[in-house]
Amino acid sequence: MTKGSDLFVAALENEGVDRIFGIPGEENLDIVESIRRSSIQLILTRHEQAAAFMAATYGRLTGKAGVCITTLGPGALNLTTGAAYALLGAMPMIMITGQKGILSSRQARFQIVDIVAAMKPLTKLSRQIVSPKMIPSLVREAFRVAQEERPGPVHLELPEDIAAAECEPVALVPTHPVELPLASPGALDRAARMIMEAKRPLLMFGAAASRPRVTPDVAQFVLRTQIPYFTTQMGKGTVPGGTELYMGTAALSERDYVHEAIEQADLIITIGHDTVEKPPFIMGANGPKVIHVGYHSADVEQVYFPQAEIVGDLGPSLALLADRIEGKIPNAQALLPLREGILSRIAVRATEDRFTPQRIVHDVRAVMPADGILALDNGMYKIWFARNYRTRMANTLLLDNALATMGAGLPSAMMASLLYPTRRVMAICGDGGFMMNSQELETAVRLKLNLVILLLEDHAYGMIRWKQAVDEFPDFGMTFGNPDFVKYAEAYGAKGTSVTEIADLRPALEQAFTGGGVHLVVVPIDYSENTRVLVDELRERLPAPRTS
Repeated sequence: MTKGSDLFVAALENEGVDRIFGIPGEENLDIVESIRRSSIQLILTRHEQAAAFMAATYGRLTGKAGVCITTLGPGALNLTTGAAYALLGAMPMIMITGQKGILSSRQARFQIVDIVAAMKPLTKLSRQIVSPKMIPSLVREAFRVAQEERPGPVHLELPEDIAAAECEPVALVPTHPVELPLASPGALDRAARMIMEAKRPLLMFGAAASRPRVTPDVAQFVLRTQIPYFTTQMGKGTVPGGTELYMGTAALSERDYVHEAIEQADLIITIGHDTVEKPPFIMGANGPKVIHVGYHSADVEQVYFPQAEIVGDLGPSLALLADRIEGKIPNAQALLPLREGILSRIAVRATEDRFTPQRIVHDVRAVMPADGILALDNGMYKIWFARNYRTRMANTLLLDNALATMGAGLPSAMMASLLYPTRRVMAICGDGGFMMNSQELETAVRLKLNLVILLLEDHAYGMIRWKQAVDEFPDFGMTFGNPDFVKYAEAYGAKGTSVTEIADLRPALEQAFTGGGVHLVVVPIDYSENTRVLVDELRERLPAPRTS
């Protein structure tokens, strides 16, 4: 005989699970004991939301589903933001929640919430396990659904009496690779004709182009076609940023300098675009034609309605497209002369002696090696890093332009540090977002991570305060006080440094990395550039006239 919890954990091991993040409760105690006797590491966090962010980031960086666990009711409900983060961000994740016994009811309705129903709109699949014999097939199905395109979260509820129940051994379901179909020859031929006939073609790489398995094929496609490209925020890093074909990142939807190229293009090939991102450009009747290349057909929106589609496994399909057009695109680099002007204007004032976003991005880039990983929380600085930070390798700038939730930056960086302990990893957080999950400093210290957190302090919810000012509302309701962050970090056993002179920022970051451990570096940030650059300057930049 075997217990349901033993069977469940064995099924997780069968899927290659090596760690689980979360906060168990009494309804999970059989599972906890089964984990103790398994090869899986249980990583205790200080809040369930952080566990979900870590599991989702594991999925984002590896392509394999990360796993998190909570108890019933309040603990399970704390996963909902993480579930939405993974669903909108297309990150494979398995959420395991407990529940009171379903075969008898000794505590009436105490703490019972219908978590399966609550999770349904936030997941690809949400199921309660009602029999131990169902466990192997349900776990295999959960991982298959979570990891197949489009990836996302799956929820399994394991009631305590099912976990404790004994049953005859049940065979595990073997895993196997799944090959995705390729794009049809007809679609490839039609797209190839459009590209070869285009006068000013332009590539765009979106979130799905950053899947770990596809990035080598994406880089090869650029090299073979020699067409200039730009990226969405979540598409940054899909092609090495050092290439001479990079035109910029669409941190805004329109009017930014990269949109000079977009407005001049007569054909944009979007590769891996996911309309869950804030639009990188707005399609219109007089704009360029668009070819959508993706794992799935395009989601037609008011701002996105492609005229042609290539649907199939992204990497091999791009290789087949390149076979048709390599060396046959007469106007491949027609837009390239715009590149120098776009990038030079974005880099303006990057070395001024002020704590401006441009200077902070410049100094951060200087201390991060090519394989260094930045994990951004959400705030005004995210736009600046998306515009100004040059990536040189795939998945080295982790930001969320889908749910765009605050509080995810620190847990995401912790996961990156766990996966890549020899690489430099930095979390960048505003003071508002940092305090939403700052308790995870204790987790990071306990795990002995090497991690630098750059805390940008403006004593406000800066992005909303800026938009409040832009919309000419009075300055109201967006400011707050802060603790002494250096003492706060030290109270958790981390190190803390406060930087008051901009010249000291880069040395402080370098020293934090060299010293190892968890180090919080606190700097003020001057957001006066928001209005000058992102409002006044861009308001004056009228769309460039289209040439015939």
